[in-house]
Amino acid sequence: MVSVIIPAFRAAESIATTLDSVLAQTFEDWEIIVVNDGSPDSDALETALEPYRDRINYLRQENQGPGGARNTGILAARGRYVALLDADDMWAPEHLAAQLAVLESDPSMDMVYADARIVGDVPEAGRTVMELCPSAGEVTFERLVTRQCTVHICVSVCRREALLRAGLFDPAFRGTEDIDMWLRIARQGGRIAYQRRVLGCYRRHAGSLSANRVSMLEGFLAVLAKAARDPDLTAAQREVLERQRAVERTSLELEKGRNAFLAGDTEAAVGHLMQVNAQHKSLKLATVLMLLRVAPGFLRALYQWRDRHAYKLKIQS
Repeated sequence: MVSVIIPAFRAAESIATTLDSVLAQTFEDWEIIVVNDGSPDSDALETALEPYRDRINYLRQENQGPGGARNTGILAARGRYVALLDADDMWAPEHLAAQLAVLESDPSMDMVYADARIVGDVPEAGRTVMELCPSAGEVTFERLVTRQCTVHICVSVCRREALLRAGLFDPAFRGTEDIDMWLRIARQGGRIAYQRRVLGCYRRHAGSLSANRVSMLEGFLAVLAKAARDPDLTAAQREVLERQRAVERTSLELEKGRNAFLAGDTEAAVGHLMQVNAQHKSLKLATVLMLLRVAPGFLRALYQWRDRHAYKLKIQS
């Protein structure tokens, strides 16, 4: 009934734990497809997979990114449903049973996602994805655009037909290919549901793409730019989309300004923040710009103190 698709790239150390979490599922009518996406550690990966070879369908291809690897798995899948899982994430034993209960109870539902606990060497470890990125209300194109609903791919189960109908993942995106997919499903009238149960563990690394806010913001803006080229958008959808693109551009300039500031490049920081202030006149931002010009060392010390203090409060809470 379910095809579990796992793209593998530099995954030799984590893949066994991920596979064990699938093998431990209370729901057992599944197949596992592992797609080696041109991984440079292929020898080590295949050694790690050896104990599982009679339980998995192993495919190998030139590197196409996570979207391309998922597409290979989807096209090879035999299941009615597709469950997407990254090679360093894990599921709770009841994940498939709980998600399929939602989909089987409502044939009009195209996909369902859940919550996941964050693990890894990041400050937010121990919290859940929905604590940081809540989902509120019905999942619509507009709510996906404005991030009122955020789908977490590794605790999602989709009807295979819905993914094929949407045109599969766009390999041009790396790190935001899933957002592009959900927008297309919603834009075509597909229905997406969620439950707040924590049904998996999502591993984050300090140096990962998902931890790099500039890359993620640039990727999200590229996805929104693609969505804006859809000639069939309604006037209301286009208005929401354009408004959010402006919000994301501001966030990107602020993040670039912050990074330049912390790297000691005062001139670049001023440039980014001036662009933001030109669009959004702010007394706070004007004050920061003034301090950047006359006392950058003091401002940096103040910022670092604030960060340390905020982190302590987060840990204590």
